[in-house]
Amino acid sequence: MRIILITPAATKSKAGNRATATRWAHIFRSLGHQVRVATHYEGQDADLMVALHAWRSADAATAYRAKYPDRPLIVAITGTDAYRFIHTDPEMTLGTIELADHLVGLHDLIANALPPAQRHKVHVIYQSAEPIGQRHPYQRYFHVSVLGHLRAEKDPLRPALAARLLPDSSRIHIHHYGKAHTPDWADKAHAEMAINPRYTWHGESAHFEVRRVYQRTQLLVLPSVMEGGANVISEAVVAGVPVIASEIEGSVGLLGKDYPGYYPVGDEAALSALLLRVESEPLFYQALQRAALAKRGRFTAEGETLAWQALLSQV
Repeated sequence: MRIILITPAATKSKAGNRATATRWAHIFRSLGHQVRVATHYEGQDADLMVALHAWRSADAATAYRAKYPDRPLIVAITGTDAYRFIHTDPEMTLGTIELADHLVGLHDLIANALPPAQRHKVHVIYQSAEPIGQRHPYQRYFHVSVLGHLRAEKDPLRPALAARLLPDSSRIHIHHYGKAHTPDWADKAHAEMAINPRYTWHGESAHFEVRRVYQRTQLLVLPSVMEGGANVISEAVVAGVPVIASEIEGSVGLLGKDYPGYYPVGDEAALSALLLRVESEPLFYQALQRAALAKRGRFTAEGETLAWQALLSQV
């Protein structure tokens, strides 16, 4: 098939949407399809459109459906689709969802956010990650990583606020890797570094640098308010890095309801207590690591490819 893959993220962007689109394009090509990745739809002839993000790709999906009413349309539901735009702009978001023949979700609970009449369209496809090889965690201190851009949906400074509450005896240091989406967020990160010796913001990092982080860090914290199924969880699990996450559907839908590393969204006191427990209780750290490794099998490249192969065979 000739596939047009729409993503809102520009070519050189390090945003998750661009990384996802790039990986999916590689999968489609490996399955024998022709793929064009674009940020807008300009009337290109295609047998199938895969639109990443219901709200941001609404114009593209609508234009494609108008031009080719009988050709299939797959829409991937992101975290902001499911947990923001479906409420703030239901006409556009639900309009795209209703146009779609199939919906792709990235975690097990994504259908809960959709109208009952649309849930039968959902196919859950977990995002895969590549192994990183041997890990060599830091020994001088307890390295906690936060991997995500600085924007409201990510609640990015919550780990820094939690670190302020740690006792003097703690060796925890928070290292944050991600781009500030606005100058205001950059100012906030710099201000936090000025008063918090346990927090370092490294700014935007290339993927090869992030892979080095997984080799050295002891723990990943994902503090988000909303996620559609964060690829950093896949990457951490495959790398063998334990995860602490805010208890949101996007993380529970990947790690499972019984995963022991959750804290209430926005609660830095609870996060601080959990961080201290991870650092000071080796048995708890090992339990987190085992629970994460138990999910490793769902985040393989083979599994993601087979899931897409099954869906594409239907269309």
